[in-house]
Amino acid sequence: MLSDVGVTPAPVPQAVKMADVAAKVGLVGLLVVVLVDPELANLKDKAAGARAVAYPLLSFSVPALWYLFWRDRTPFPWVADLLITFTCFTDILGNRMNLYDTIVWFDDWMHFMNVGLLGAAVVLLTLPRTAPWWVVMERSVGFGALAAILWELAEFFAFLQFSPERRNAYVDTLGDLGLGVLGAVLAAVAIHRAWAHGMLRGTVPPVDSLAATRAHQERVDRSV
Repeated sequence: MLSDVGVTPAPVPQAVKMADVAAKVGLVGLLVVVLVDPELANLKDKAAGARAVAYPLLSFSVPALWYLFWRDRTPFPWVADLLITFTCFTDILGNRMNLYDTIVWFDDWMHFMNVGLLGAAVVLLTLPRTAPWWVVMERSVGFGALAAILWELAEFFAFLQFSPERRNAYVDTLGDLGLGVLGAVLAAVAIHRAWAHGMLRGTVPPVDSLAATRAHQERVDRSV
């Protein structure tokens, strides 16, 4: 598989960087509200504590991994980091604004959108722009389906098993899983088409770059 190692990426738009930082600041601010008053954040009996722990870990995972392992090999993956942070931010914001309970289709949209965003982020973090479409699809859908299943399991064990809503949980879960996978499919198509049209040139996959760098060094060592 071809790699982006040695390819000078295009500059990442300043708007993407600002949006990423703003989403992180907004997420932290909303999580403070969650910890102080879960009812005000509309997260009472909805695993508020678990979200307050899991979301910062998820949204700051890419910066931590980049700083520890990737910073000498690749520029910071702003786009992928924004996509991951945005999934956490929008869930907390949606609850804070009570959109889940006031807009019938909002929960469906969130499962569709956020699984798609996570699938796209994983593609950007692990695959080069030269990856064929079926590899992009496999990576996005594979991770997206796993993320959707883990989310449904977390929801059930965190609060749904004790909620009256568990009576309709089976149908809702099937719908959420289907929408999540569909989101991952469309994310794969969007990323591959963007690459094919010369877009997202500022994205360099840290994981693929690391593997390619090691493979290149091994070839150099064998030739010496």
